[in-house]
Amino acid sequence: MWGDIAVAFLLAFITAYVITPYTIRFARKVGALDIPKESRKIHKKPMPRLGGLAVIAGFAVSVIYLLIVMTIEGTFDLFGQDQYYIKLAGLFIGMIILGIFCFVDDLKNINPFIKLIGQILAAIVVTLSGIQITRVSIPFFDTIFPEQIVSIIITVIWIVGITNAINLIDGLDGLSSGVSLISCISLLIIFALNGSPLISILLVTALAGAILGFLPYNFNPARTFLGDTGSNFLGYTLSIISILGMAKTYTAIVIIAPLIVFAIPLLDTTLAIIRRIIKTKSLKGVFKADKEHLHHKIMKRGYSQKQAVLILYGLSATFGMFAIILLDSGLWKALSFALMVIAIVAIGYKDILRIGDKDEETKLK
Repeated sequence: MWGDIAVAFLLAFITAYVITPYTIRFARKVGALDIPKESRKIHKKPMPRLGGLAVIAGFAVSVIYLLIVMTIEGTFDLFGQDQYYIKLAGLFIGMIILGIFCFVDDLKNINPFIKLIGQILAAIVVTLSGIQITRVSIPFFDTIFPEQIVSIIITVIWIVGITNAINLIDGLDGLSSGVSLISCISLLIIFALNGSPLISILLVTALAGAILGFLPYNFNPARTFLGDTGSNFLGYTLSIISILGMAKTYTAIVIIAPLIVFAIPLLDTTLAIIRRIIKTKSLKGVFKADKEHLHHKIMKRGYSQKQAVLILYGLSATFGMFAIILLDSGLWKALSFALMVIAIVAIGYKDILRIGDKDEETKLK
């Protein structure tokens, strides 16, 4: 198994790293550039925004190669009782549907409502292929096993919600890709501890490798952006992998673990929805972009773009570790870990996060 995991990671990493420069040239050729016309834009010059194609390519090449090889070897039952061939077909067909909508958006900036339709269509395809949330765990209450139609609705909401959550935090160099990478690592450890299906481990490893191969081009100062094609793909894939990884467990803690892992993007999205509805006094206001996301608020406090990204990386890693400790050692140890982190950060966050600024000041002098 570990050999397959290593192949999944390395093949995805190499593919994404090699292909990213081609996506940069392709984006410039077709005019898929993020031009900073709006005040909410942080970057100052036009940026290619089809880097997500490299992440998709890295993930797809790695997963398809492994599925073929492992099926031939007999180490993975693609056509067995779990019918993974149908589920994976749904995953990839949904990827294509979502990719088409988002690619057009990266080229022409389509209406957000039209893009939402694409997200819903992709999510429906996935749920009809058999990837569904078949139980819902509410803390301090019994686990609920909804009817199939309710299960489909919940799954569609989950996929569309996580897709938009990752997309909405894609506002700074390396933010969305880095947070997604941290989520992948957290889910991988949770899956390993939980004894989750091998397919979920391979998928999350391949996704992590593809993101890491792209990140050197995307971290500040970025040479390319994920674009909607990439950020939507990350959210879409992470949401599905989390379902597959929890598919055979009935433990409440394990079922709610993905909610904790995705805490930062989910919190940012929830606050954005509430804020926009209150501000515009209309549900249509949800689609109106603003400059009040978590990363914007951090930068307004005087931190640089790179520092804001690192702060959110740290918060994402903390939530991911909280979920891992919660699963492995229980609630009290997880809470004590969280309190220790809060206490340490409260003591020294100003000096630690200002080191970069002091270095820059020294260079200027």
